[in-house]
Amino acid sequence: MHQASVGFHCPECTKQGKQKVYQGVGSLRARPVLTQILIAVNVAVFLIGLVMEGKQALSGGAGQLHIDFGLIAKAFDGHRLIGVGEGQWYRIITSGFLHFGIFHLAVNMYALWILGNAVENLGGRLRFGVIYGVSLCSGGLGALLLSPGQLTAGASGAIFGLMGAVFLAQRAQGISFRDSPLLGVLMINLVITFGLGGISIGGHLGGLAGGAAAGWILFDYGRRPGVDKRVPLAACGAVGALCLVVAVVFASGWTPPVG
Repeated sequence: MHQASVGFHCPECTKQGKQKVYQGVGSLRARPVLTQILIAVNVAVFLIGLVMEGKQALSGGAGQLHIDFGLIAKAFDGHRLIGVGEGQWYRIITSGFLHFGIFHLAVNMYALWILGNAVENLGGRLRFGVIYGVSLCSGGLGALLLSPGQLTAGASGAIFGLMGAVFLAQRAQGISFRDSPLLGVLMINLVITFGLGGISIGGHLGGLAGGAAAGWILFDYGRRPGVDKRVPLAACGAVGALCLVVAVVFASGWTPPVG
């Protein structure tokens, strides 16, 4: 017989009653596979640019990849008109995986690792992927609306969207915006966005809005009693598609300034 907290147990009961105990932070979290994949894709694209452009890719100059896949409404590349308004709608997506220099890449990938890890563990890979996709599209729309003639690239729009999603997820758990531990981080990033030149204000604000919308749909509305699980995903898909359509329509009707 084995002594227990209350009385005694026979060896068989003791063996059956044992519980597995997992220790450490890793025991509480699943591996953020999708976050790792996104980081790997961003790094791979940067390395391709490095092979094509050499040191120019490290310093932050716009290379051929940026010209071919960066976000812009319309522009003349010396031979032809290019841009979202010329039927190249894919630029809204591909621009989110391009970066201007190693520092730009490093900062965004560090933020993606922190926030992606949090959102993927909070809502699972599917919700995380949906939020990232919606934020990417809404960030592209915001960048086109505020700076249609400026070549834009970077994952920061989608990253701002992850921040917006976390705020709404916390709100659904009863944590107010002003009590969120992310509030200070968001304020600092907004100050940098508006205070420094060369940063896409529209991309950051658009991504933040899209991520917040997706976060509310998935973490608040989607978890209400009686709501079909497919409805929130479909709603997020509709938001992302709407951003793409509006971006293409706006870019198609925009006319580049002469000279």
